[in-house]
Amino acid sequence: MSNPELPIKFSDAAATKVLSLITEEENPDLKLRVYVTGGGCSGFSYGFTFDEKVNDGDMTIVKKGVTMVIDPMSLQYLVDGEVDYVEGLEGSRFLVNNPNATTTCGCGSSFSI
Repeated sequence: MSNPELPIKFSDAAATKVLSLITEEENPDLKLRVYVTGGGCSGFSYGFTFDEKVNDGDMTIVKKGVTMVIDPMSLQYLVDGEVDYVEGLEGSRFLVNNPNATTTCGCGSSFSI
């Protein structure tokens, strides 16, 4: 069965990190919820949290046995992006590589369209 083109990518690095965090919490029901909120230095901010439930209308993407969940309002800002996990000088963090963002801030956690 072929996988239809998904509106957002979930990187191997992000899926691997989510799996290790869920394993530490010993709660296999946890899912990575990615969302967009108003605010931040560029107009919108990305948010990441763990959630046990999937709401009506949520997009779910499963990779490496873990699930990423995105609500419909947030998804419209994230189409063609990628949720990734990086370890660097700024520390370890989840981030979104978003081709729709016309402006991003230095921390990479807020953007404008």
